[in-house]
Amino acid sequence: MSPAAKPYVIASDIGTTSAKTLVINREGKVLASHSIEYPMHTPTPDRAEQNPLEIYQAVTKGIKEVIWKAGISSKEILCVSFSSAMHSLIAVDREGNPLTPCITWADNRSSAYVPIVKKDHDGHGIYRRTGTPIHPMSPLLKLLWMKDHDREIYEKAYKFIGIKEFVFAKLFSRFVVDHSIASATGMFNLKVLDWDDEALRLTGLTRERLSEPVPTTYRLEGLPVVQAIEMGLSPDTPFVIGASDGVLANLGGGAIDPGVYAVTIGTSGAVRGVVREPVTDPQGRLFCYALKEDFWVIGGAINNGGIMFRWVRDQLATLEAEEGRSLGLDPYDHLTKLAEGVKAGSDGLLFLPFLLGERAPYWNANARGIFFGLSMYHQKSHMIRAVLEGVVYRIHSVMTALEELGGKAGEIRAAGGFARSTFWRQIMTDVLGASVTVPDAIEASGLGAAQLGLLAMGEIQDFSGIHEWVQTGSRHSVDEANHEIYRELTGIYSRVYHQLTNEFDEISAFQLKHIGR
Repeated sequence: MSPAAKPYVIASDIGTTSAKTLVINREGKVLASHSIEYPMHTPTPDRAEQNPLEIYQAVTKGIKEVIWKAGISSKEILCVSFSSAMHSLIAVDREGNPLTPCITWADNRSSAYVPIVKKDHDGHGIYRRTGTPIHPMSPLLKLLWMKDHDREIYEKAYKFIGIKEFVFAKLFSRFVVDHSIASATGMFNLKVLDWDDEALRLTGLTRERLSEPVPTTYRLEGLPVVQAIEMGLSPDTPFVIGASDGVLANLGGGAIDPGVYAVTIGTSGAVRGVVREPVTDPQGRLFCYALKEDFWVIGGAINNGGIMFRWVRDQLATLEAEEGRSLGLDPYDHLTKLAEGVKAGSDGLLFLPFLLGERAPYWNANARGIFFGLSMYHQKSHMIRAVLEGVVYRIHSVMTALEELGGKAGEIRAAGGFARSTFWRQIMTDVLGASVTVPDAIEASGLGAAQLGLLAMGEIQDFSGIHEWVQTGSRHSVDEANHEIYRELTGIYSRVYHQLTNEFDEISAFQLKHIGR
């Protein structure tokens, strides 16, 4: 069957909490989707790990299930194209077997190395060359920690790879990394598109102990028959290596023009814009990641996005969540209804959602969560709304930094799981003081992966067609009265954070010393 007769692309999005798989046709319509969750393990406050084999199984099973859901034939599939979360690190042996768990972006065990790299190893210079801020999320710092604290594994490992590399190694017995994921490691030189010599020297690694960097349009073919049968694919189905979820969210949301910014809140969150060549922030607040040679994404990520709503559900509002289930409602929808009964600003209750430390623009792994302003007047519904608002306050602080570098936002496009909530979207509109549009395709990373797959297969010449794929599902306008309330509260929020930076360091040290003893 000719490529033109193969109308479908499978997009596999390897996220932090789930593997989401989509079947998308050439017009950008999602025919079917399937999601498989997997846990994150936090044995101590500074660790966040996953089982790479569980994730691999979720990816392969998701492909099989979504093909069945869509009711399509394997012969109708043009390619499988990938999106993936960034910053993960796995030590593997020569056969690709994991020697460590998958150390995720949320892992903070290497936080002590941040001041060391910044002060003693020209950390700002490394950032300006690689585009990845100096932070424990970065595989660069994870490797420094491993070299000192897990020397046996450090020496024994054949290679150090990320989760998408792990999946491709299992499927094709090759170690390759796309330029997009590589640009989020803190070890990849954005100008030469190769591993950075100074970063390698700092980690003590040679290029041979990392994967081979390839363009995001790189294709692997020759899928082993056993794996092909396992996924319901033909062995000759091309696999496009794809890119990171962040840059693909901009592409899939149509936020690729100047002045158009994308806000994504999934497990974590990010604010991003597109530039045509690598740009880094003189103050080191923002990242710069690759999609292709003339398409770079700048912005900032936050650790504490939608996972904060899950925390509320599981830790603060278990009874309310069960009440929602008993009424036949989604627990999150029920909790949202409770929050809607509270005025904007939660009657002066602020939540600083630093339960996983924080990334942009503070890059402070020692930051910890706070309810500020809590009084006897406040009820649980206030706390639920304050958590939703607190996540958006984080987005506001990143947007402020991004607009300094990339110019004032003309339009904000919302994507990710939070975009399903009309209430949460309106909070963001009012906090940011700018209209927010919501593309009708919420899973933007998967849509971006499909568009990239078509480019890799030679079916399109550029990304201009994404505007035909993406239609605006809804638009939110600013409630000026609420915006004034939020403008006042974001100032208080910022001052509370900055006044507690020393105390964050102290309480973090206390937790590491005493928890788990």
